[in-house]
Amino acid sequence: MSVMNELATVLERIGAPRLVVVGDVILDRYAWGNAERVSPEAPVVVLRADDDEIRLGGAASVAYLLRGLGAQVTLAGVIGDDANGRLVRRLLSENEIVDALVVDSTRPTTSKERVMGRAPGRQPHQIVRVDREDSRPLAADVAGRLADAVSTALPACGALLISDYAKGVCTPGLLAEWIAAAGGLIPVLADPARIVDYSRYVGATIVKPNRAEAELAAAMPVQSPGDARLAAERLRTLMQVDAVLVTLDADGMVLAGPDGATEHFPTTRRTVFDITGAGDMVLAVLGLGYAAGLPLAETVRLANVAAGLEVEKLGVAQVNRDELMSAVRESFGLGSAGRRASRKLGRKLATLDELAQLVMGHREAGRRVAFTNGCFDLLHVGHITYLEQAADLADVLIVAVNSDSSVRRLKGAGRPVVCDRDRATLLAALECVDHVVIFDEDTPADLLHRLRPDVLVKGGTCSIDQVVGREIVEGYGGRVLVVGAVVGISTTELIRQAAGRCQP
Repeated sequence: MSVMNELATVLERIGAPRLVVVGDVILDRYAWGNAERVSPEAPVVVLRADDDEIRLGGAASVAYLLRGLGAQVTLAGVIGDDANGRLVRRLLSENEIVDALVVDSTRPTTSKERVMGRAPGRQPHQIVRVDREDSRPLAADVAGRLADAVSTALPACGALLISDYAKGVCTPGLLAEWIAAAGGLIPVLADPARIVDYSRYVGATIVKPNRAEAELAAAMPVQSPGDARLAAERLRTLMQVDAVLVTLDADGMVLAGPDGATEHFPTTRRTVFDITGAGDMVLAVLGLGYAAGLPLAETVRLANVAAGLEVEKLGVAQVNRDELMSAVRESFGLGSAGRRASRKLGRKLATLDELAQLVMGHREAGRRVAFTNGCFDLLHVGHITYLEQAADLADVLIVAVNSDSSVRRLKGAGRPVVCDRDRATLLAALECVDHVVIFDEDTPADLLHRLRPDVLVKGGTCSIDQVVGREIVEGYGGRVLVVGAVVGISTTELIRQAAGRCQP
């Protein structure tokens, strides 16, 4: 059986394995705003904040990515008795991740807050990062409670994933206890901290350092895949583990396997939006593969492809199995043009949360964003004309499509003629459209507040004053434009004409 066919078979039959993730739980916060002037109080930038975002980080991001891949996940770790800890728990609940967290009232929930500034003529940039953490090893009673939480979850799981960010949770004693509890029956996968002594991971199934971590632990430079082969085998021998996988960013990955052989897995070149989350994605897919009984080499190939998909997204963003399978076909050169087109369409369609992350990526890259919205029931030449004109006004065009229920409220019974998912897919097939989102409200006000496009575009014969959302966009300094319509062409008229032709 070919590599491609074996991967396809496993992905189709993988089910929903249960995995336990344990490690340093982090809450990532982002504050976005315009850096407009220098403070009169001190030589620092004044940021007018207009958007805030919270995300799961550290071990919690691994659990989040596993949920996107269809796994059942239990997350064990430590949070503080504080607002950030409660936010972490809320995000876990929203993503249906089983909460096995332990509360330590003596330490804060580890958090990283990044203040991101925009300035005219410049790409968005990080102004400052504020960390709240206590990296001291856990107190004995807290460590005991965490050990109990992991041991309770282990019997029902197919793999244990350890995400070590050196924030005090993954102590040598706890690591040894978890690895012993797995007893060789449950695979243990460790993503190590950037430390010199890897003896704490002795007995794990596989350890996954990145280039810098491998250099430090193996005490040698890792500048090429050849260097990584030597480092991986050295670490595998020192740690007495089955395998070591060294991730090498653009150079792919190198595996030192149980048989002592090493193998280099080159990466497929992709557009890199953000490397955040790539390492967590590799750990997540490795865990999924081990839990499903996939051979190690095939699991690494799958993880390599998934990491490539992750860097095309902004921040820690989920990749689902359909995306992964399409990318596997493309990576091995076995996908048809239809499959490649389907993958492109799938990546154009986004939820609002996904779209908000993509827009941040476009802003960081200095791209201007245009936004338009409508029902787009029976896509016609008038729509195509104005969408192409809208795309010429910016670098990126977002099209928001009214949901079926929203169209019924706006247009009445009998509409829409075409369901929302099909309407969105047709729009995504247009070369001039970059992203499509379906929304259920009667107006795009919520989307405009969240996405803050540079240009709001409307097609037709209305005046700018009649454009819904104009005051929102102009309020933060954006532009509102009406582009030309094709005379005599409208969805309502097309439906009327079609109904007339169908009369006996």
